[in-house]
Amino acid sequence: MGTVTDSLPDSLAQIRDEFLELDEPDRLQLLLEFSGELPEVPGEYADRPELRERVAECQSPVYIIVDVTPEGVVRMHATAPAEAPTTRGFASILVQGISGLGAAEVLAIPDDFPQSIGLTRAVSPLRIAGMSGMLRRVKRQVRERSAA
Repeated sequence: MGTVTDSLPDSLAQIRDEFLELDEPDRLQLLLEFSGELPEVPGEYADRPELRERVAECQSPVYIIVDVTPEGVVRMHATAPAEAPTTRGFASILVQGISGLGAAEVLAIPDDFPQSIGLTRAVSPLRIAGMSGMLRRVKRQVRERSAA
């Protein structure tokens, strides 16, 4: 796997840079802001629980939904409880950074992206592992849906 600087899509590079421009305490505040910006899952998925995948690496009940259009455009959706703002913030970063990318771009996101945004000393390793788990699941789903 490459490093983050190798193949990070602009959307995620901008988010990473936004975090790295801040001092560590302010990075947590930005993560909380992302938490409040997690888009609602579209209504078309409300009655489709089979499309939601639980992210087991997260202590909180986090579910992701990944769609790949026939044109290869990825849409990611996620649910995370409001009482888990760190996890919700990580989900929001991925949803905002991944939705609209091409399948190949998503698959090229380096696995160490969660470690690259400057929060490894500010949040627990368990939380970073949760974001890594979300990213791995998104990539797996994109591979599966692109092959179908």
